[in-house]
Amino acid sequence: YCSEVHIALTGHEMKDCQGPGNGNRRGQHEWVRGTVNDVLIPIDSYHLYDPFGKRIKHEQRFDYDRIPAVVELCIQAGVDLPEYPSRRRLVPIRMIGKKVIDRGGFVVEPKRSTREQTALLELDTYGLNISPDPPPMPDSELRDLAERTLEAWETVRGGTAKLMKKYSVKACGYCSEVHVGPWGHNAKLCGSFKHQWRDGKHGWQDATLDEVVPPNYVWHVRDPSGPPLSFPLKSYYGKAPAVVELCVQAGAMISDKYKPMMRLDIVIPDCEEAKLVA
Repeated sequence: YCSEVHIALTGHEMKDCQGPGNGNRRGQHEWVRGTVNDVLIPIDSYHLYDPFGKRIKHEQRFDYDRIPAVVELCIQAGVDLPEYPSRRRLVPIRMIGKKVIDRGGFVVEPKRSTREQTALLELDTYGLNISPDPPPMPDSELRDLAERTLEAWETVRGGTAKLMKKYSVKACGYCSEVHVGPWGHNAKLCGSFKHQWRDGKHGWQDATLDEVVPPNYVWHVRDPSGPPLSFPLKSYYGKAPAVVELCVQAGAMISDKYKPMMRLDIVIPDCEEAKLVA
C-alpha cells in the first residue's frame, strides 16, 4: 500500500503505513516480496540533445526519451551513448547571470532511436522479480559481492555529487521530478500539493544529491532471522540506506559513516524493560 521497505525475513510491526485503507488496518503494513527498484529507487529524467536549447513543452513530452537521471548527467558530462546523442560544444556559452547571451544557435536534433534493444534496457530490473531464485552462493562469495556492491554505491554517490557541482540539476519542490539541465522543462505533470493552482507546473529549484540518488532509509535489523522489530521499541532502532542495510546483512563491513545512524551503541531492551526506562 505504501513505499515502506524492510530488509529481513519478516516485516516489522511498525504501525506507520500511510497507504490507502490504513485506518482499517490500524497502520499495519502488508508485506510482499520486494524488487531491486524498491531498494534502488529509479529517478528518471528527460534526455536532451542540447540542454541549453529550447525547453520541452507539455505537448512535446512524448517526443523525448526518459532515462535514469544519473545516466543523463553522465551523458552531459561527456559519456557517449550512440542511442542517446548529445551536442558537444567547442565554444563556451556566454551568459550574464541566468540570461544566455550566445548559445551558438539552435541545431536540428537527431531523430529518436527506433531500435528495440538499447544499452539502457540492461538496467531494467523487472525481470529479476519474475525470474526464479538464483542458486545459493558460498558465504565467501556473498560477502565479496556485498563489499563490491557497497563500494559501487559509494562510488555512484560520490561521483554524482561531484558532477552536480559542475552541471546543473533541477528538482521539483513539490514532487519527485528531476530534470538535468540549466532550467526545468514545461511539462505539466506535477500532481502534488495544490497542483491545480499551478496548472500542473513544477516548482523548480536546485536539486540535492538525495533527490537524484535517493538513499531510501530503512530500519536497521541487528538479527535478520530474529523476532520482528517491535513498535513500542521504535525509539531504540536505527536506520540506514536500503543498499547499505542489504550489504551489511550479506556480510559487508559497516562503515564508520553509517554507524551513528544505525545506533549500534544503543542496547535494545525488552518491551517490559522499556517501561522502566526514565
